[in-house]
Amino acid sequence: MQQLFIEVIGLLVSAVVLVWLFKRLGLPVILAYLVTGIMAGPHGFDWLASGSQMHGIAELGIVFLLFSLGLEFSFPRLLAMRNIVFGVGLLQVLVTSSVFFFCLWLFSFDTLSAFAVATLVALSSTAVVVKCLKDSGQLQKRRGQLAVGVLLFQDLAVVPLLIAIPLLANDTEQSLLYSLAFALGKGALVCALLWAIGKWLLPLIFNEVARMRNEELFVLTTLLVTLFAGGLTYWFGLSMALGAFLAGMMLGESQYRHQLESDIRPFRDILMGLFFVTVGMQLSLLYVFSNLHIVLAVLVAMMLLKWVILALIAQLMGERKTDAFSAAIMLCQMGEFGFVLVALAKTHGILATELASLLIAVGVLSMAITPYLIDCAPRWVHRLFATSSEPDQINCVDERQSEHVIICGSGRVGQNISRFLRAEALPFVAIDLDPYLVQQGRLANYPLMFGDATQKGILQRAGTANARLVVITFTDLAKVKLVTEVIKEVAPEVKILARMPDDAHLEELKECGVSEVVPESLEASLMLSSHVLFMSGVPMKRILRRVSQERENRYSLLHSFYISDEAPHRELHSDRLEYLHVMALGDNAYAVGKTIAELNLGLRRVSLAAMRRHGEEIDDPCADTVLQGQDVLVLKGKPRRVERAERYLLNGSEA
Repeated sequence: MQQLFIEVIGLLVSAVVLVWLFKRLGLPVILAYLVTGIMAGPHGFDWLASGSQMHGIAELGIVFLLFSLGLEFSFPRLLAMRNIVFGVGLLQVLVTSSVFFFCLWLFSFDTLSAFAVATLVALSSTAVVVKCLKDSGQLQKRRGQLAVGVLLFQDLAVVPLLIAIPLLANDTEQSLLYSLAFALGKGALVCALLWAIGKWLLPLIFNEVARMRNEELFVLTTLLVTLFAGGLTYWFGLSMALGAFLAGMMLGESQYRHQLESDIRPFRDILMGLFFVTVGMQLSLLYVFSNLHIVLAVLVAMMLLKWVILALIAQLMGERKTDAFSAAIMLCQMGEFGFVLVALAKTHGILATELASLLIAVGVLSMAITPYLIDCAPRWVHRLFATSSEPDQINCVDERQSEHVIICGSGRVGQNISRFLRAEALPFVAIDLDPYLVQQGRLANYPLMFGDATQKGILQRAGTANARLVVITFTDLAKVKLVTEVIKEVAPEVKILARMPDDAHLEELKECGVSEVVPESLEASLMLSSHVLFMSGVPMKRILRRVSQERENRYSLLHSFYISDEAPHRELHSDRLEYLHVMALGDNAYAVGKTIAELNLGLRRVSLAAMRRHGEEIDDPCADTVLQGQDVLVLKGKPRRVERAERYLLNGSEA
């Protein structure tokens, strides 16, 4: 136990130091985990004796990753992607395996070895690609969906390969056909079972858990569902990751989707880091350096061949050239299941030890450079295939300009801001991912860039370092935070103005680096109130003064309001909003006969906003006022505090 504790502490220290160092150098975090594994593994300092146990735990990272991926892909959406999964994905596995098999046969490999190597090389890394796509914000783009669709079919293809390799080693063709048919039947059965559970049982479970309003119970239920789904498919002889993906997909359309993803993220990220550590442990630097020319030649040949094959197949299936080549760059590495197949083939005598070491070295190195390839893929492809329908994101603005405004998002809000800036002759640049919008805007002589505002390169080319202000016009909180983080990396001092539906996340965004948040609902309340006052005869000067005062006070008056019993639980228990609550004092209430000062409501962080006595309204009653039976009080404060204060005024106790 003490030895295990020391190993875990050493692993954590190494990971923390290396992740910090790689982030400081601007390198992908995955590389830090791989280096940690190389140092800790049997080919490094070999101080991690319980490596096999670590690997078993680390595989749960892939399970949680696929569960969160399933939340992004509902069943209707997966049906819409069937041409990618069962079209491009099927052709990619078949054609890539066939081409590599033929090449290996030409190099005098025997049939079994050529088949094993060709099939495992055809697979790509779901763990690396999906994590990088989520981190870079490309998961929802067509190229990201194309890559994910192919990866899903590859995960399905792993199952027959795991069955086929041991049986081919025993040379039993009849047994092979029977086992594959049996595996296909089990796969159909478990998919139908998980679909039924996710359709009818899981919503009932999460509805009941949500009513308990206990965060720990919700997190535990999320973990249980993920591991149960993975364990069920594993029990049927399929991949645990496949079961987790199906469970996530069934919950992808529920109202709990975002909370589920938030709850699973810490476990996923930590275990994914551990998974990459275990991958790094398999690499022998001594072998790589002693056979460097062979490793590099095989690495380059494999990645180029996979890139060309997938790019041609995707175009053949009707995908745009830019998306086809981008997805092909993302998927040209070897996958984590390839290591499993290498070990299986080596165990059954299909692969020699030296060949297995070569494949492991090529696989780890290809996974190590994948984050860089995914980050650069859109830029490389658009340089090669820039067309009028997809505006060039590089040369459409003057990078040397300064003191300009950058508008992230050129929808209705972004276009309105652009018109006001243009009317005042203020320089600006708008960034958007809709090629049609960008093309129309540029035809109207507006400075628009085609690109993703979450990418550092795009913001650099927009001249963010010299900008006066960056305006974020979309309201997705996660994306706003991601864009803010990238902006602060490019230009730490630039001011950022963000738009939100309300100011519930104001402090959170301020901590991220946003200079000002414009809450739409509160601004709409101010504008509507100003119109009401003006049409009621209040002088405009007084109205403007009141509006300015509210903005300076961060809308303090607008944070308190009367709330319906049917209001959503999230709104009722917001940590930021206050609300007004009306209560009547009975003749026998505890507060009757006492002054407001004696009750000391301020101690309970609640204030008495107003009261009514005998039909007469009294705003902000003085502290010496003695409360009487039948008085109507208006309490102001956070919901839970108001509830406790009401019980105190009625019973003299908060219980």
